[in-house]
Amino acid sequence: MKTQWIALGILGLTLGSCVSSRKYKDALAREQSLTEANARLNTNVNDCNTQVAGLNTQLTAANAKITDIQNENSRLIGQVDAAGQNAAEQGRRANMTQQQLAEERTRLQRMQQLLDQQRQAVESLRQKMNNALVNFKPDELTVSVHNGKVYVSLQESLLFPSGSAEVNPRGKEALGKLAQALNVNPDISVLIEGHTDSIPIRGRYEDNWALSTARATSIVRVLADTYKVASTRLTASGRSYYEPVESNSTPEGRARNRRTEIILAPRLDELLKLLEAPAGQ
Repeated sequence: MKTQWIALGILGLTLGSCVSSRKYKDALAREQSLTEANARLNTNVNDCNTQVAGLNTQLTAANAKITDIQNENSRLIGQVDAAGQNAAEQGRRANMTQQQLAEERTRLQRMQQLLDQQRQAVESLRQKMNNALVNFKPDELTVSVHNGKVYVSLQESLLFPSGSAEVNPRGKEALGKLAQALNVNPDISVLIEGHTDSIPIRGRYEDNWALSTARATSIVRVLADTYKVASTRLTASGRSYYEPVESNSTPEGRARNRRTEIILAPRLDELLKLLEAPAGQ
């Protein structure tokens, strides 16, 4: 009996040892499996993170492209709007009515008529000045037309002693004849310009500017005070030697440059109004 109990005890110990060894192996197997599964999960997570990073890069590029497209769309819309405005403006101009065209044509015709009248008035004025001053020699004065104005050019020898601004009797006679024609043509404006040669002046006047201005002013006073030409029509101006008609290098040229020009211009009020008026009015 004792021997049997001993055998049973040994058998129990052997069986208990076999069971513990199997459990240990099973636990090791499960641990290995879990470790491998965790490694696979980590790999999957890393792959997912890589994919997310790639997707974020693609999303950023897509957003930038969308922004570029929106900017280009705005630019194209702006161009279309500008083109539409230009087309509308061109359409407005193209849609000028026949009445507006007729009014503009009438305005241009009226302007041409006034220009023709102005040329006729200037030519008539030139003829009147020639008739009024017919008794004076060509080397004393000349009458000509420039730029739509009549120029009466009187030489120094007719008007003034050398270096003086006091009009002599022969000069006053010429101015009297001219004033008669001016007084019966009240719509003529009168500009008096004094001119000298280039030789520096000595004596009473500071320089040629002063002498040319004094001579122009003297003629204004004769016309206004002696011959009653309205002062509001008269303007005096000194040009010194800066507008010569001939070279100052010869005595003859200097003599021609020492002159006074009386510049006569018909009033152009109606023509100026037409020029300033907007088209269609």
